[in-house]
Amino acid sequence: MTSNADALTNKSLEHLMFPLVPRDLLHERGPNVMVSGKGLRVVNQHGRELLDMMSTSTRAGSLGYGNEEIGEAMRRQAVEMHYAGAGLNISVPAVELAGELASLTPGRLKRVAFTSGGSEATETAIKIARHYQNQSGRKPGAWKVISRWNAYHGATLEARSCTDWLSVRDDPAPRAPGHSFVANPMCYRNPYGLDEKTYTDVCLTHLERQIKLEGPEHVAAFICEPFQQANGVQIPLLRYWQGVREICDRYGVLLILDEVITGFGRTGTWFAAEQIGIEPDILNVAKAMGAGYVPIGAVITRDEIANAIGHFRHVHTYAGHAVSCAASLKVIEIKRRDGLIERSSRLAETWQAEMSAAFGEHPAVGQIRGRGFWQAIDFTTDRETHAAPDTRMVMEIADRVRELGVIVSPIGTAIEIAPALIATETDLAQCTDALAQAIREVTPRYGIGG
Repeated sequence: MTSNADALTNKSLEHLMFPLVPRDLLHERGPNVMVSGKGLRVVNQHGRELLDMMSTSTRAGSLGYGNEEIGEAMRRQAVEMHYAGAGLNISVPAVELAGELASLTPGRLKRVAFTSGGSEATETAIKIARHYQNQSGRKPGAWKVISRWNAYHGATLEARSCTDWLSVRDDPAPRAPGHSFVANPMCYRNPYGLDEKTYTDVCLTHLERQIKLEGPEHVAAFICEPFQQANGVQIPLLRYWQGVREICDRYGVLLILDEVITGFGRTGTWFAAEQIGIEPDILNVAKAMGAGYVPIGAVITRDEIANAIGHFRHVHTYAGHAVSCAASLKVIEIKRRDGLIERSSRLAETWQAEMSAAFGEHPAVGQIRGRGFWQAIDFTTDRETHAAPDTRMVMEIADRVRELGVIVSPIGTAIEIAPALIATETDLAQCTDALAQAIREVTPRYGIGG
């Protein structure tokens, strides 16, 4: 096993480029080559079994590993009709999946454009917004897009241009023109040290001011995540979303809701839009849409927006790929049939309470928050002032949790946990125990607890 593990490690270092990972960190820790998986457990190149509480690092694997139903659906479709092309060509699973999405998505969102993933979904959504504003005659010169501080919407050019999180924002190449950023709601700490209600008002004022500054006639869309991933599952007050919807309507700005992470059950409902109480103009989805088994994404909008676009000048070779759509149909069927989304929502309430009991009073733990199977532990050096911790401490806690056999993810000042929807109470308890132990062991090195 050791010689094979070394061979895999060396070959990956010789031939692969690793996104987001600094070279010194890559050589210090080495790559993780995942060899096999079943349920929530994966085996790496060293033969070590780990409990994956991140649905893979991207949160996409919402039904765990080794699901034979999904694999069989993909096999059947690959044999029958694996790929239909683009433009006028479409496959039967794509037609069926579009209908399923129309029935699942909230409000009047009925028209679907498929993509291969989240970054493409952002690119497609922005093009739809610009095409609509131009071809409908509402705003012939609208092309600008506003997003938020700490946003993440992807790594391709247009998506990176409205991104302010992860190292993709530091790409030395220029961003696409026409993008600007406004303040983002934050649950536990914000840059001005304001209470949450007051800071929410600041965020709304900033958005309206930015629209006026850019020129309302030039602003095509505002793109945002319902719950931001930066620093761990940031959940705004409902009044924030009501204000955003009112401002966008007032100035004719399309609201793009990026549910690439939150969609398809991650936060305890099919879509987080159901929880924030507004209907977006455009909805982006990917990741858990295919449960990690296939690359797939989609953009869903209203009839009036789609019908106003006489010529959609856009294409992706594998948009609506038949095998991917067949897999996604099976994913939806399983989640609906087995009641997994409702189940995860119920389990999450107990799980959050158990985490609070296990380590919620620790002096380094500032806040435990989340929805459904997307939870975060935000750390601090001072529970009264909410002072931000050294992020190296957060990384060391996550590393220690992994040494204890559980995969979680550091994300700025927080640790994020996003298990597959099939996670059991035993899985959740194992994760909680590992987190509690790691927090107790690591934080004294940074002068907290002990």
